[in-house]
Amino acid sequence: MGPHYLRRALAEDVRAGLTSVPKTLPPKWFYDATGSELFHRITRLPEYYPSRRELALLREHAREIAALTEAENLVELGSGTSEKTTLLLDALTAEGTLKTYTPVDVDGETLEAAARRVAAAYPGLAIWAVRADFERHLSLLPRIGRRLVAFLGGTLGNMDEESRASFLAELRATLSPGDGLLLGADLVKDTGRLVAAYDDAQGVTAAFNRNVLSVMNRELGADFAPEAFEHVALYDARLNRIEMRLRAGRHMRVRFRELDLVVSFKAGEETRTEISSKFYRYRLEREVERAGYAPLRWYSDPDQDFALFLSQVPGRPVELRPAPNPPCRRRGNRHSPRGASGAPGA
Repeated sequence: MGPHYLRRALAEDVRAGLTSVPKTLPPKWFYDATGSELFHRITRLPEYYPSRRELALLREHAREIAALTEAENLVELGSGTSEKTTLLLDALTAEGTLKTYTPVDVDGETLEAAARRVAAAYPGLAIWAVRADFERHLSLLPRIGRRLVAFLGGTLGNMDEESRASFLAELRATLSPGDGLLLGADLVKDTGRLVAAYDDAQGVTAAFNRNVLSVMNRELGADFAPEAFEHVALYDARLNRIEMRLRAGRHMRVRFRELDLVVSFKAGEETRTEISSKFYRYRLEREVERAGYAPLRWYSDPDQDFALFLSQVPGRPVELRPAPNPPCRRRGNRHSPRGASGAPGA
């Protein structure tokens, strides 16, 4: 990613999304420094079960995942702070196969800080930190050794079914026989629990949602009044997904100085800022198989709240290249083209 990539991408998404009907914005724009900190708080809320369930599943099954995949290179898409990753790193280190860790994220500061922490904790591990956008850049991810690609936090659910199919197929095209894919997936459950996880009593998720307006104010010279927008979270049972929206409390016209654009909002008009799809096992397995992966293991908690789904590219493993010593042991290396984006969580 070049130095102006994010601002150009934000401008494109704002122009396309806020001039459409209904208005939409992609969730990756939540995650500036303030948004990342708010999401960190969300994961500690009593209503927000996904992070706790996923962490427990990783603690229980990381050793088996490491034994099944024998990965030399752990690639983490949307790595964020890399907190949960240590369980996989520990398990692959104990298995004796791990040589390289490749965290991938759009937030350069968070990425570099996380890469430095991992490098300090695992002094013999090569770190390739890639600043890139997984919605556009999968084909240029480093191809080093036998890989396990981890896509955790339920982030797959931020895509609709068509986008998931494209993402899984594009990722499959970059992988080799024997490479693995570990998905974190939130499961269909009681509607009340789902909505509460995205509309907490303390209002942290509401602040997180409104923060995207502050991002546009800062980056694009917009004049949003964030307090004039109401946080909305609802469950669409037909599509099995939560939708987060921002509802305008009054009629307003918002100017984007950097875009030479004015956008009108009617009183009560809603802008969708995130979807978070929830899965049935058979449907997710079918999507993954259609994209060319072979299912290996499905791990879920006793309450069937959340799942880790491990699959593999079928066929005989190719001869592996040894991982070179990367230029990023001292600094997080920012490969200019492509890699992964977005949100650390769903």
